[in-house]
Amino acid sequence: FSLAVAAVRAQVQQEPRLETTEGTGINISCSHPKIQTNDWIHWYRQLPGKGPELLVSALKGFKELPDKAGQLWVSADRRSSALWLGRPRRGDAAVYYCALGD
Repeated sequence: FSLAVAAVRAQVQQEPRLETTEGTGINISCSHPKIQTNDWIHWYRQLPGKGPELLVSALKGFKELPDKAGQLWVSADRRSSALWLGRPRRGDAAVYYCALGD
């Protein structure tokens, strides 16, 4: 199955499409070189036919997503981040977004 990803605003770049097999971990990366000091990094996903769902937000470092068997990683300079999904299922097939904001 495939995981589509999309940029929410111009300051963010993501891969247009990623694919994995069920149970095989996948890393979804996001580049945000113009991030400001007070910007939080937000990751959302949108399942087919549903509204966006906030998965995780962070300023820096690592953050676990225990209910999703995943982790958010933010680079030391905060110019990039990545969402790791360790055991994706077919139900995780969605559009994944990263965004910057308050």
